Amino acid sequence: MAGRITSSDSQLRPDPKFHSRLLAKFINCVMTDGRKTAAERVMYDALSEIETRLAKEPPNENLPKDGLDVFERAIRNVKPRVEVRSKRIGGANYQVPIQVTEKRQRALAFRWIIVACRKEKGRPMHMRVADELWQAARGEGKAMATREQTHRMAEANKAFAHFAR
Repeated sequence: MAGRITSSDSQLRPDPKFHSRLLAKFINCVMTDGRKTAAERVMYDALSEIETRLAKEPPNENLPKDGLDVFERAIRNVKPRVEVRSKRIGGANYQVPIQVTEKRQRALAFRWIIVACRKEKGRPMHMRVADELWQAARGEGKAMATREQTHRMAEANKAFAHFAR
């Protein structure tokens, strides 16, 4: 049957090194022009860079254990709870705040982190990814600023929440 939508989450294999499905999905989003090994190398180099930074930090119980833990914490921090959608009602367009599903939260978090990394120029991609993940895990960085801006827009337009389905 042509045009059938496949369930990519059930077909997604975990990444070969850390056996994480979340990381495998992120690698697929980082990938350009079908160059998966290049995307894997970027991510694994970024995670090893994060682990060297963790080794330099003073011991702390709140500190993540390894690079994968930093990655998961960064994704969890960047995920938005609400977003605004444009809705046309009575000839006027309203920015209506709506709850975001778990799958879309993950997709937006991935997109915001990758866009923030690609906008920055002049350094290798794995260094840019490591920096953005490190900052996002600490609640800082460009991806976190995008999330905060999205939440501010939703808060400013909460008067139109009754237009949501």
